[in-house]
Amino acid sequence: MTPPQTPATLVLGGGLMGLAIAHQLARHNQTVLVISRRRSEAAGFVAAGMLAPHAEGLSGDLLRLGQASLEGIPRWVAQIESDSGLSCGLRTSGIVVPFRTASERDAYPTAQLGQTLDRASLDREIPGLGPDWTTGLLFEQDGQIDNRRRLMRALERACVSMGVQFMEGAEVIDLERDSAGHLCGIHLRSAEGSEQHLHCRQAVICSGAWSQHLVPELPVFPVKGQMLSLQGPREALKRVIFGPGTYLVPREDGLIVVGATSERDAGFAEGLTPDGQKQLQTGITSLLPMAANWPPMERWWGFRPCTPDEGPLLGSGPFPGLWLACGHHRNGVLLAAITAELTAGAVMQKAPNAAAKALLEAFRWNRFEN
Repeated sequence: MTPPQTPATLVLGGGLMGLAIAHQLARHNQTVLVISRRRSEAAGFVAAGMLAPHAEGLSGDLLRLGQASLEGIPRWVAQIESDSGLSCGLRTSGIVVPFRTASERDAYPTAQLGQTLDRASLDREIPGLGPDWTTGLLFEQDGQIDNRRRLMRALERACVSMGVQFMEGAEVIDLERDSAGHLCGIHLRSAEGSEQHLHCRQAVICSGAWSQHLVPELPVFPVKGQMLSLQGPREALKRVIFGPGTYLVPREDGLIVVGATSERDAGFAEGLTPDGQKQLQTGITSLLPMAANWPPMERWWGFRPCTPDEGPLLGSGPFPGLWLACGHHRNGVLLAAITAELTAGAVMQKAPNAAAKALLEAFRWNRFEN
């Protein structure tokens, strides 16, 4: 069914990026239509929700982008909570990164931005930490948000409250351009199977790992990740543990989110695998042995949208009228706030300040051609 009015902007993808951008545009009185094939497959429903530019050891432009987003997240979350009436589950829990040796710790890209922990300090921060870890770094400035159960729902409700329109179950088949090469519409197939042409002059690609299906020039590919959750005792784990290959993210109610495999050769192969689940279990046993006995609650998988340098594609796209907010890899939840701010500003043709201009330039879609 065609929406009742032609929106100023189409957002192609109803995941975290799509909702965040739609919400920001609507807050600036823009009419927005979010077109989504299947919102449940979005990475925002899959990720662990770490806000960890320092604990993840980011560097260069990606660290600067992550720090800018981390700084803006409290204000961004306050907007969402105000517009939705729901809590997003933001927690400044701090994150501990354990290491087997001091030399590994000191070689970490963000080591100078964290607090050094010896084994006694590790035991205070993470009671029950496995015996292999002799030292660590505490990043108190990093945190987490309950994206899977709370943030995504709050964003959906905030968008509805601001008048964002939705077309769910629709698959975009093609982007249409006029004789001058400017975006002029999209060709889509509705949930009922009918093909439609929808006029538009501006659209934002927020299609995650599937972005290249719409715009072949975009260097975005899927990296599969498997995850699980455990039900631990409340307050059993107060800090996030970010270990090599495995992380444990404690929620307020005692749920522990455990992730994640990184399967670059899996393509879009759905489903859990014994090898992937075994990898997670091995990581749990190494990091927090007592957690190996906590009952598993859920197991799931998803597809990270990755690029050659693992940084996102932001700003203008390959032709006029097309904007990009995709390719965030494992940092989508962290980068949602700054992505929404930068993209909404670009779509509305607001002159960016020097910092925003530098970030948009650093993450332009064709940077790999240099």
